[in-house]
Amino acid sequence: MNTLYKKYKHDMVPALQKELGLKNPLQVPKITKVTINAGVGRFIKEAGFIDNVEKTLSRITGQKPVRTRAKKAISNFKIRQGQEIGVMVTLRGPRMYDFLEKLVNVTFPRVRDFRGLSDKSFDRQGNFAIGFRENVAFPEVKIEEIEKMHGLEIVINTTAQKKETGMALLSKLGFPFAKSQK
Repeated sequence: MNTLYKKYKHDMVPALQKELGLKNPLQVPKITKVTINAGVGRFIKEAGFIDNVEKTLSRITGQKPVRTRAKKAISNFKIRQGQEIGVMVTLRGPRMYDFLEKLVNVTFPRVRDFRGLSDKSFDRQGNFAIGFRENVAFPEVKIEEIEKMHGLEIVINTTAQKKETGMALLSKLGFPFAKSQK
């Protein structure tokens, strides 16, 4: 069993239940899935770039990514219907908790000029989105092997009903939020 999951089950659930004033431990919010997206963007014409992005995401997540296709043609972006425009991975279960533990303990400290996560990245349902401009913060990515840098987006879906409960969950899991200056 994963160490982050054990920590969540044994330590955080009772603490969150008490903090949020919930009667039943099953009401405590939990993480349902983590989705990692990487768009090809302006390199859409280069044939090998999407393969490079796919290889990088599979190395980061330990799972084979799915290529996403354009639903309709957009002439201003020079996109045709059915054209491959990005790569995505959905993580659930033990692999999700392994990824989150690595994200908090290894990746965030390696991000250049990191000052904490913004609390404005939550939506109304308590889901959280993080964007990375460069993929070199992940330890699996070797700088020497990279031809072109690309960014990626991580979306953490929770069962929280509000932004505050989602933030309480993620802060208990160790996510470093920046101090809000009001």
